[in-house]
Amino acid sequence: MEGSEVSRNWHHGNAAEDGSKTRGWLLGHFIDPTEGGVRATKDLEVKWGTHPAGDKRPEWTTDERRTTMLLLVDGHFRLHLTEGTVDLAKQGDYAVWGPGIDHSWEALTDAVVVTVRWPSASN
Repeated sequence: MEGSEVSRNWHHGNAAEDGSKTRGWLLGHFIDPTEGGVRATKDLEVKWGTHPAGDKRPEWTTDERRTTMLLLVDGHFRLHLTEGTVDLAKQGDYAVWGPGIDHSWEALTDAVVVTVRWPSASN
């Protein structure tokens, strides 16, 4: 199969391509059900993040309602939490934080990460 295929009950695609219009987000409440089919959900949000070395979000972000997991696929990624700093350097390293914990991040090398947040709700 080539490219993305949309159905009410299943989906096949490419994370980088499917997330290109939604800042990398692949699943969540913000996906149009007519375009994203089964990817439109209020249960969770999934993001494919590709970050060049030096890319960063220096401002702190807070989420009072959701839990988040950040999983390293490739590279070296630093996550700053109000609880401390975590270096994700080995493929498969991850961090999970709950509601009310602020975060910021930086890519120390070219990095690919997967972010999962639940539930899917606007802040």
